[in-house]
Amino acid sequence: MALKNFEGAVAVITGGASGIGLATTQLLHARGAHVVLADINQQGLQRAEEQLRLSNSEATGNISSIPTDVTNEQQVQALMRKATEIHGRINLVVTSAGVGNGGPIDLFTSAQMQTMMNINFMGTYHCVQAALPTMRQQQSGHFVLLSSVAGKLGAPLLTGYCASKWAVRGFSIALRAELHGTGIGVTTVYPAWVETPMIHQEEDAMQLLNVQALLTADQVAAEILQAVTEDRRDLTLAPNHDIAIILQIMKEDPDKAEQLSGEAFRQGMAKIAAQQRG
Repeated sequence: MALKNFEGAVAVITGGASGIGLATTQLLHARGAHVVLADINQQGLQRAEEQLRLSNSEATGNISSIPTDVTNEQQVQALMRKATEIHGRINLVVTSAGVGNGGPIDLFTSAQMQTMMNINFMGTYHCVQAALPTMRQQQSGHFVLLSSVAGKLGAPLLTGYCASKWAVRGFSIALRAELHGTGIGVTTVYPAWVETPMIHQEEDAMQLLNVQALLTADQVAAEILQAVTEDRRDLTLAPNHDIAIILQIMKEDPDKAEQLSGEAFRQGMAKIAAQQRG
């Protein structure tokens, strides 16, 4: 059953201190939802809560913020338990906590790969498993799981990020099948590059990838809430012309998509090498 009205709904948002998580929280609260923000960044979480109270002073929903490391199963269990204790239910969970690092596979360490999987995938898994008992008891609820267009493509220099986002994709597809008929919905979100702090963390890799952020966090948040009301399974947001084309080719001919991606990467690297030679 789709969540048609956010007024009075209880929403738990991870990664709520910034980016898509904060933008989604702001929009939910403005529409009357009770919001429970979670983030590992305690100072950022406090600033986000203060910002919410100032910007939506007339909003009717409550605001709670709970510092949470999504890689820690016990902390996530405590987060969902606290949300249920405060409000008696959980109507919506948005898993937007995530990291994005890139670089050549030769230099991408096992520690970096493990961190990526722990946050982007295991964090998602922990949230779903922790919220499910409450949603099953209610026989209703909705998950919004943040993947990426990198969860549908293979991008050079983003092997770890792609692996973690493909994991979210596969998990969500299987989860929807498992929850069919329970009243619990799952929307998987696949945005292209979004103007958030994450894309500025790895400037060298992002420069090599020729990143163009044509989406804002506010745009993605608005699309997410619309997708929830429509109980959409797949929300793909790719305003970038090149990304949209390669996504279409990936559907029709995955082998060709890989070849084109590889050729474009080699050409880009050759061009950069030529420029450096002067």
